[in-house]
Amino acid sequence: MKTLYIMRHAQKDESKPEQYDYDVELTQKGLEDCEKIAQKLKDRRITPDLIVASPAIRTRQTAEIVAKTLDYLKNIMYNEVIYQAFVNEIIESITYTFDTVDSLMIIGHNPALTALAITFTEFREEIKMGSIVKIEFDCDSWTAIDKTNAKFIEHFKLD
Repeated sequence: MKTLYIMRHAQKDESKPEQYDYDVELTQKGLEDCEKIAQKLKDRRITPDLIVASPAIRTRQTAEIVAKTLDYLKNIMYNEVIYQAFVNEIIESITYTFDTVDSLMIIGHNPALTALAITFTEFREEIKMGSIVKIEFDCDSWTAIDKTNAKFIEHFKLD
């Protein structure tokens, strides 16, 4: 069994439209929301084996808060592919994950993350900022993940 957590970064600061997108930070609300959603995971004793995030500033901030809240003591892997990726590029990146990793959290951006959830499951909502979708795959290798062995489990949202 492989478990995938798809997390969109928390609320970004849109007050400086001239700022390069890669450098946009989280708002104060985004920082607080990120802690809240991570606490929901912690309350359920969920800690992924590996966190992989886009290297953009807001996804780095999100990943660091999640890691700290969940007592995730490993390195966060930053993957440039996740920033401005197409869904097939994210899927390919996931398939490169070592099979010793049973639970993987991807932290990135829309529209690719919502497309990822839709590609594998019956999930049909937009993944909002700070939300997480959990998908389980009935297989033993990330190279075998497929729509036929995927099951939507849960959508963690902010209240």
